[in-house]
Amino acid sequence: MDLPKTADIVIIGGGVMGASAAYHLSQRGMKNIVLLEKEEFFGTGATGRCAGGVRYQFSTEINVRLSLESLPMLERFKDETGQDIDYRQCGYLLVATNEKDASEFAHNVKLQNHLGVATELLSGDEVRARLPMMRFDDAIAGTFNPKDGLVDPNSVVAGYISAAQKLGVRAFTNAGATGITLSGDKVESVETEHGAIKTRMILNAAGPWSSQIGLMAGIQMPVIPLRRQMYTTTPMPGIPADFPFVIDFSQSLYFHREGDGLLIGMSNANEEPGYDQGVDEDFELINMEAAIARLPLLETAGRVSHWAGLYEVTPDAHPIFGATEVDGLFVVTGFSGHGFMHGPVAGKLMAEFITKGAFETLDVSMLDMARFTEGRLIQEYNVV
Repeated sequence: MDLPKTADIVIIGGGVMGASAAYHLSQRGMKNIVLLEKEEFFGTGATGRCAGGVRYQFSTEINVRLSLESLPMLERFKDETGQDIDYRQCGYLLVATNEKDASEFAHNVKLQNHLGVATELLSGDEVRARLPMMRFDDAIAGTFNPKDGLVDPNSVVAGYISAAQKLGVRAFTNAGATGITLSGDKVESVETEHGAIKTRMILNAAGPWSSQIGLMAGIQMPVIPLRRQMYTTTPMPGIPADFPFVIDFSQSLYFHREGDGLLIGMSNANEEPGYDQGVDEDFELINMEAAIARLPLLETAGRVSHWAGLYEVTPDAHPIFGATEVDGLFVVTGFSGHGFMHGPVAGKLMAEFITKGAFETLDVSMLDMARFTEGRLIQEYNVV
């Protein structure tokens, strides 16, 4: 592998964050950009293993505003990059089956409406009317936004990588970072198994592996990897074409159309932090039983495929943007399960910060790493 000996910036991580940042940095005129991905293909880490959902429905102003910037970027993605990403605005329907969630939903809808997001608050009867094939006798309330939906993650990464390469970015797979060399408190180089790249700047966009990258420079980051898994079914003709992305909120159980069948996932509340991306067969059975209880049609469906991926989770379920105590080392990580949908604007924001020293599109300065030691946490409720 013929890696360059020098770079103006090295981006570590070839998922949506790194790909978006590479594209937006090159678009802003930065030259000599190198993107490193440890896997054989770009976007096969956390990005390629996610469910592909994109939504406006969050419980904090900053996350709603990130969606207000990022989702329109996905809507115009093909016009900008030439890559079709199959954006399907099927809508998200979140269902509350207890009073606490129902109360939070009402609060969240008020916030979203105030920010210009047209989310609708539903009664339990309205939820049941919209999902007649599901058993939601216990539904108290729901929220629905028709502009939420699904996007193909691999196409987004491919579009950004291709557009970045046309602007001069050098992007490499099978090229994981193995170390970071400092000169005092400044970045000096990135070590790889193929040699060192001297550089003044590094962007850590390694998602669930970002803490490992941080430790290479002596940085402790409050980001942990958590496994999440899902499976797809055989064709289910009883599911209507307009079936939304349904989330049984209290169980963190979700369903959405995938081809002629469904994709189904569920968060394991007892999952221990770690990098295991194998499927937990025992928990999959729990997931299947819960799914059948909600959607009896699943009793006649088969499983086509299953897989697991990693969330990179912070203590407040919000991302980390910006600089670190090491001069020249920047970070964008910690999206806690909503990184794919915010990846487009996240890369753009980091390009602004790196080239201009400020976030121009949206002020995310409160999402710095210092908030964890300074007690400025911003808790997100709508995490699945």
